[in-house]
Amino acid sequence: MTTLPLQDASTDVSPRKISRKATGADAVFVHSIRVVGATVLVITGGVGVFLGWQALPTLRHYGFGFFTESAWQPEADVIGIAAVLTGTVCVALVAMSIAFPLALLTALYISEYAPARIKSLLVSMVDLMAAVPSIIWGLWGYFLVMPHAAELSVWLDRNLGWIPVFDVHGADPNAPSVDISRYSFSMFCAGIAVAMMVLPMSCAVMRQVFSQTPPGEKEAALALGATKWGMIRSVVLPFGRGGIIGGTMLGMGRALGETIAVLLIISPSFEVKGRVLEIGGNTVSSLIAGRFGDASKSQLSALLAAGFVLFLITLLVNTLAAVIVNRSRSGAGTDA
Repeated sequence: MTTLPLQDASTDVSPRKISRKATGADAVFVHSIRVVGATVLVITGGVGVFLGWQALPTLRHYGFGFFTESAWQPEADVIGIAAVLTGTVCVALVAMSIAFPLALLTALYISEYAPARIKSLLVSMVDLMAAVPSIIWGLWGYFLVMPHAAELSVWLDRNLGWIPVFDVHGADPNAPSVDISRYSFSMFCAGIAVAMMVLPMSCAVMRQVFSQTPPGEKEAALALGATKWGMIRSVVLPFGRGGIIGGTMLGMGRALGETIAVLLIISPSFEVKGRVLEIGGNTVSSLIAGRFGDASKSQLSALLAAGFVLFLITLLVNTLAAVIVNRSRSGAGTDA
C-alpha cells in the first residue's frame, strides 16, 4: 500500500491574493461611469457658480432688500423678489396638494390592486405623462381647465372664504352675477397644470418603493386576518414612508421650477399675497422667461440673481428628498 508523503510543516501555504481591480471591459465600464458622474457634478456646480457670479452685482447693489422688496421696477431702480418667491411657493403648494393624493392613490392601485394584465399598460401611461411638453400642459390648463377652475374658485370663496387663503379680495361670490374674471389667471389655475406635470415623477418613486415591500410581511398580515386595505395600511405604507416623502419632495422641486405652463396661465403681478384663488401672481421662473428677452444689463443681473436663489432652493429640496429615500427602509429584507 502506497503512502502519500507528508507536507513539510515549513512550507508556506499563505492564501492566494485576489485582486479586485477591474480589468478589460469592467475597467472601461467603471471609468466611464465615473467620468459621467463627475461630469454631472461639474455641470451642476458650474451652473451654480455662473449664477452666483452673475448675481454678485445685484446683491451688492440692493443688499438684503433684494429679498424683502416686492416691486419689480427697473426703470425706478426698485427690484426685489419677495413677491415672486411667495408666488413660487404658493403655486408649488397648490400643485402638490393636488398631485400628492393622486400620485399616492395611483401608485397604490398599480402596485397592489391592478390586474397583472394591465399593470404594465398603466405604468406606461403614467410615465408617458412626463413626456408631454410643458407648453401642451399650459395650453390644456389655459383653454380647458381655467374656466372650470374659476367656477370652482367661486365655490371655494363662497363656502371657505373665511379662510384667508381662499378669500378673494374685493369680490362677492354671493352676487347674482359673479365677476368670473377675478377668479381666472390665478395661482390656483396655474397650480392645477403644474400638478399634472409633477404627478408622474412622484408616482414613479412611490410605486417603485411600494413594489419592494417584503412579500413575507404582506403574507403574514393577510394570514393573521388582515383585509387588503389593512395589510396596506399596516405594512405597505409604513415600509414606503421614505419613498412617499421623497417622491413628494422631488415633485415639489419640479413644481418650484416650472416655467412655460405658469407663464401661459398666470396674470403677472408683483404683490406678496397668499390668496391663491384671485387673479394675479408670479413665480421666479416665469419672471425670468417673461423679462429675459428685453432685459438691460443690470436687469439681467437681477434676473440671474433670482435664478440663483431658485437654483439653491430647488437643489436643497431635491437633496433632502434623496437623503430621505436613501435612509428609508425601502428594499430592506425583500425576498428574492
